[in-house]
Formats: sequence, structure tokens, C-alpha cells
Amino acid sequence: MLKANVFTPAGADGSRAYPVIVLPTSWAMPQIEYAAQAKKLADSGYVVVSYNSRGFWQSGGTIEVAGPPDIADASKVIDWALAHTPADPGKVGMAGVSYGAGISLLAAGHDKRIKAVVALSGWADLIDSIYSGRTQHLQAAALLTGAGSLTGRPSPELQQTMEDFLGSNLAKEQDMIEWGKKRSPATYLDQINRNGPAVMLGNAWGDTVFPPNQYAGFYEKLTGPKRLELRPGDHATAEATGLLGLPSDVWTNAQRWFDHHLNGAANGIDREQPVQLKPRSTGAYEGYPDWKSFGATSGRSPWGAAGPSVRTSTPAPTAGSFCCPTPSTSS
Repeated sequence: MLKANVFTPAGADGSRAYPVIVLPTSWAMPQIEYAAQAKKLADSGYVVVSYNSRGFWQSGGTIEVAGPPDIADASKVIDWALAHTPADPGKVGMAGVSYGAGISLLAAGHDKRIKAVVALSGWADLIDSIYSGRTQHLQAAALLTGAGSLTGRPSPELQQTMEDFLGSNLAKEQDMIEWGKKRSPATYLDQINRNGPAVMLGNAWGDTVFPPNQYAGFYEKLTGPKRLELRPGDHATAEATGLLGLPSDVWTNAQRWFDHHLNGAANGIDREQPVQLKPRSTGAYEGYPDWKSFGATSGRSPWGAAGPSVRTSTPAPTAGSFCCPTPSTSS
């Protein structure tokens, strides 16, 4: 049983169908997480189903860390929405923050009904997030273990994997890598591209849980309609104000993405430069036609030589421009 909140447009009586957006909750967050944004979307003519991911709070099951059961859950929620709400089967979207972002991207590779995705502060490669360079990245590991145990029921597989991981059990290293591959959208990139959803990715330059460079590399390999937004901040900080119902350009652009790709609104988002980057200094977005053009045009890379393939004229970003902390803390 998955606990959920359902928001429908005022006056919806079943005489017409509305686009539907499914929102899986973030790690350890209750189902009210998206209430403010779900209401705004419903007021704009969307059916919204926000559900608690399995294993957390009142939802049943155990925490599977965006594994196959979570991917299947997303499709089951879509099934339920189409059967019990005035949802249009040809206009299905998914969105989420952090854990919800990962589940949304993974589901888009397995369910052809998903036409648009907004994945905020998520990951493309889970192993790269928590074990790049064969080094434990403690922020991500702490998120998986500590918060999960406090608010949910970790599966036996998760408990064993985290025990091996934190204990540096090299005999189980390949098992851990395979565990992470099953939970990485990058593994299903070809399937996502075949299904062709419109994908909007958003992250913070200084995300200490899911380093943003993997999103940039993943973005470059997407072949369908796509958009990449990077802003100053740490993990999920840019989305937080919108979750509280305050003005938020992140959520404004997310709705614009859905308005265009699910409702066909001529709002201009498809004509904007698809890579939108906000430096710390000016607060205004800089647009680029693709990720590589950022380094080639500005001579600035937020990660230097350690990041994705970016042509730069200097090894470090210009002072006062983009935020460039170490992507994650290692031990």
C-alpha cells in the first residue's frame, strides 16, 4: 500500500481529461512534501498524485533505494491515476526532488507513457555519487543509512549493502557496483532515449550528495527534448523555497516545462537556450546551446579538469563567477 495525496482541478467532474503529474517523495520525506506545488499545478489544470515512496512513513514495504520495486511502483501509481482520476493517458509526467528525481528518471526508461520528466537534485550514476574513485562519499551514505533508518524500514539488501560499503568490504565490491547500476538512470540511457520523454534536469553547483557533473554528462547523451539548469547552493536547497509555497524559479520553470510538453503551451521554453546556468555573482541566468559551449565560450568550468569533457582555456573558474566547491567529501 502506497500512501498518497491526490489533487484535481477545481470543478473536475469527469467530463474532460487533464494531464497528470506523478510525484514520488524525496528520501525520508512524508507525502505532504509537494503539497504547495501540487496545489499550484492543480489550480493550473493538472491532476497531481504525490505518493510516499515504499518503505517510508505510512507506505508499506521496505526501502529499495530506487530499485526495481520502486520503478514498478511508479507505473502502478500511473495505472491507478488513469483508472481513478480524470487523467489523460496521453499526457503523463513525473517529477521529484532528490530520491523522487531518481525514481522519475528511472521510470521514464521503463514506462513509455511518461512524456515529460523534471528531475531536480537527483543522480545519473548512483555508484559515482557514493563510491567514485573507490572512495566512500559520506554525505550520500549518511543520507541512505541515517535518515532511512529514522523514517522508514531499510530492506535487508540495503542494510547488507551499506554494511559492506561502510566497512570497505572489497570482497563484495562488485556486488555493490551491480547494486548501484540497477539504480542508475545512466544504465537505462538507451531506453530513455527510445521512449523519448522531454527531460528537464536541475541541480546545484555545490551539491555535496549528488555531484552535478554527472548530470551534465548525462544531459549531453540525451537525444530527446532536454534542459539543464544549474544554480548556486547545496543539495535540494534551490527547491526548498518552492516546497514551502514561496516564489521559486526552479518550480516556475518546472511548470513551464510541463505546460509546453504535456499541454502544448506556446510559452517559449523550447526556444530558450537549453543549458541555463546561474552564477553566484550576478544572479542572472546565462544560456548556452549545449554543455560544452559553456567552457568553450566562457573559459570557465565549475570543476576544472576533473569534471565532464569541457573545453576550457583555464583550469579553474573565474573568481566570483560560478560556485566550484569540491563535488563531494571523501573518506
